[in-house]
Amino acid sequence: MKPLKLPSPRRLQLLLLALPMLLALLYYSLFAADRYVSESVVTVRQASQSSSQVPGAALLLAGITPPSREDTLYLQKYVHSLDLLRVLDAQLKLREHLAAPRRDPFFRLWGGSTQEDFLQAYRNRVEVQLDDLSGLLTLRVQGFDAAYARALNAAILDHSERFVNAFSQRMAREQMAFAEGELARATTQLQAAQAQLLDYQTRHRVIDPGAQAQAAGVLTTELQASLTRLEAELKDGLSYLNEDAHPVKALRGRIAALRAQLEVERLRGTAPSGEEGRRLNAQAMQFHELQARVQFAQDAYKLALTAVENARIDATRKLKSVIVIDAPSQPEDALYPRRVYSLLTIFLVCLLLYATARMVLATIRDHQD
Repeated sequence: MKPLKLPSPRRLQLLLLALPMLLALLYYSLFAADRYVSESVVTVRQASQSSSQVPGAALLLAGITPPSREDTLYLQKYVHSLDLLRVLDAQLKLREHLAAPRRDPFFRLWGGSTQEDFLQAYRNRVEVQLDDLSGLLTLRVQGFDAAYARALNAAILDHSERFVNAFSQRMAREQMAFAEGELARATTQLQAAQAQLLDYQTRHRVIDPGAQAQAAGVLTTELQASLTRLEAELKDGLSYLNEDAHPVKALRGRIAALRAQLEVERLRGTAPSGEEGRRLNAQAMQFHELQARVQFAQDAYKLALTAVENARIDATRKLKSVIVIDAPSQPEDALYPRRVYSLLTIFLVCLLLYATARMVLATIRDHQD
């Protein structure tokens, strides 16, 4: 069997060491575009989340709470969203900028690229890191121009703040709309209950049967007290006056009138029997039911009014905002590509491949021998 012709060590060095390093040197010297990095640090904050049971205290004690991880994650997703990319492209012509380094085949955006390619290129150049401990969001934006990298970073922060504000305001509006809807419903129910009670009072010519009965009882008690007092005066007068005396006759007349009036009030306060009694009892029950409805509607209205006030306070207190800890920096030197680091990495990889190939070839030669 004819032995397999293996490449010589010199050719192997040329293929696995010299040629890759030459190509890498040519790329990093002539084609690789400088990429500048603008960095900023932000966080999402909102007012205190303390209870709103005491509105005045809530306003006085409202402060700044630690950042919300959920809100920060929302912001992180928004920074890499297609919606923001479209806004940035319209504002800063991002697609044209990414396609500018025509000599760099690896980091430029080629003409006719799809929307998905454009989005992926954007995400590769906009890095968002979240610190779980502090809740800080670090934004690192790459650009082929230092001023453009800073402008892109600032634009992302500006639209991020608008997104957070719009998101929190939308939630506040929904909360207020629900509370105001409940208040409107409670107001309608209260007005309807009051109208029913007023109609009942008008039809039956009664203000409050219970209050009227109580007033009648008070009147009866007063009449009884007056009658007792006059009878005592009459007894005292008869001790030194005759029956035909004018003061005695006057007292007897007043006593008779009080007794007649007292009898009338007693008859009025006595519950009628039969059909009339059942009718009056039904009216009393209906009146008390209408009163209970009005009271329930008033309580519901007060609760709804309190809910609206609390919702208004919460809407003000829970508004979120993006706080810039470190403003977008103006880079002076290109951070990428790291030419020396990249060349050393390529050289080590090629050296590892070369050593592996030498070992494989040496094994093959041993078997051929």
